[in-house]
Amino acid sequence: MIPPVRAPELPHNYSWLNTNKPLSLTQFKGRVVILDFWTYCCINCLHILPNLKYLEQKYKDSLTVIGIHSAKFDNEKETENIRQAILRYDIEHPVLVDSNFRVWEEYAVRAWPTLIIIDPEGYVIGQISGEANRDALDELIQKLIQQHQDKGTISFQEISLTLEKQRQPLITPLAFPGKVLATQAGLFIADSGHHRLVMSSFDGEILHLIGTGKSGLTDGAFNEAQFFAPQGMAFDAENQILYVADTENHTLRRLDLKRQVVKTIAGTGEQSRNIRPHGGAGLETALNSPWDLVKVGNTLFIAMAGPHQIWQMDLETGIIKTYAGTGAEACINGSLTESAFAQPSGITTDGKELYIADSEVSSIRSVAIVEPYQVRTVCGSGGLFSFGDVDGQGEDVRLQHCLGVGYAQNHLWVADTYNHKIKLVSSSGNCQTVLGDGSAGLQDGQCKNSRFFEPSGLSAIASFLYIADTNNHAIRRVDLNTLEVTTLEFFGLCAPDVCIPPNL
Repeated sequence: MIPPVRAPELPHNYSWLNTNKPLSLTQFKGRVVILDFWTYCCINCLHILPNLKYLEQKYKDSLTVIGIHSAKFDNEKETENIRQAILRYDIEHPVLVDSNFRVWEEYAVRAWPTLIIIDPEGYVIGQISGEANRDALDELIQKLIQQHQDKGTISFQEISLTLEKQRQPLITPLAFPGKVLATQAGLFIADSGHHRLVMSSFDGEILHLIGTGKSGLTDGAFNEAQFFAPQGMAFDAENQILYVADTENHTLRRLDLKRQVVKTIAGTGEQSRNIRPHGGAGLETALNSPWDLVKVGNTLFIAMAGPHQIWQMDLETGIIKTYAGTGAEACINGSLTESAFAQPSGITTDGKELYIADSEVSSIRSVAIVEPYQVRTVCGSGGLFSFGDVDGQGEDVRLQHCLGVGYAQNHLWVADTYNHKIKLVSSSGNCQTVLGDGSAGLQDGQCKNSRFFEPSGLSAIASFLYIADTNNHAIRRVDLNTLEVTTLEFFGLCAPDVCIPPNL
């Protein structure tokens, strides 16, 4: 039997978040400790956060979770960007910024996410890579508590922390808007951090607020419905129907603007664990983090980030199934059944091809919806660790975790999220920076004099481009004739519970 290993102490001279002082494992002696090695781009890392929150709340007096943020992308190394991710995903445990992978290496971690379980005497007793099973973790924690209660080596007490959300409450009118959709009917905004949808005129007049602002999965009237971090949208102008990727509910929702009601049309509300191509009736098929949508005829195409696939839903029959992607996390071109994607997070179309913002390989991909049904890479190298900020042609292009893509006037507009830029890409793969100087910030102006902060979605209509400037909690408008960027103001829009919304 291999003897237990004493857990290496955590560095005190690194940046810490969700606490007003550095923490040590020594001070948690007598408690079960879970170290969560994560990086905020990673969909699998995001999937285990609800499980950890459940366990933290269940075992407040005997369990401490500490996030160890070991960044994949350069942009994720910045402490302020990690703070924004903590606010966006409502993380309530302390987080250590693991500069240069020091803690990662000391604990011999090899993949995101990885959980290290430390017993109340300070020994490492387990390591779990991937999306851990909540029930198995729960059982292990209970067993450890009982064992150390019998030994007299457990100390029951609640730990008090100073959280980032206490220092910086989300009281802005919009909170981390993920996607925006410009239509003839108006502007639709996924107000992801407030768990609702906003519909406005192009001048900022609020037309509809859809959702209570509290996370949940509830159908019904616009003012009663609930969402959980909604993202991409598609609009049926003829029938006045908005389709929504309700990402953290793992569902698709149908919003009837005429009747002002919300209905779930796909997903069970539970995350699917099946990454192989499959499908079935919409409400009987579990989904996995649908992130963006586009409608072609009576078919809804879905960027399904969780299983690294593109899905389709027949809106007449209600059948939903995998369209392309094996489920492997990679950049593989070829036929629909041979292809692979890596956390596809944006989708648009020219009617013949779907264009995908394939975020984890920092590439723009194309998926044909007419014969010969091939998948290709438009630009970017397609490597999981090949990223940067290089304009140019095809595989020479470097993007950094691009999340948004929109088709307009025979070109693709790309939200190059972690480079804080907006780029223009031709169907042949030529990529050029148009907006943003590459620094995170909120600055209006022309062309590269403007600044954004992790823009995640965009949509063009007529001579304007609208951008979901996620970490700025703003919608930006670009005049495509002058490339002048302005910040859109919304009249009477408030954060939920901050003020009484207008009677819409």
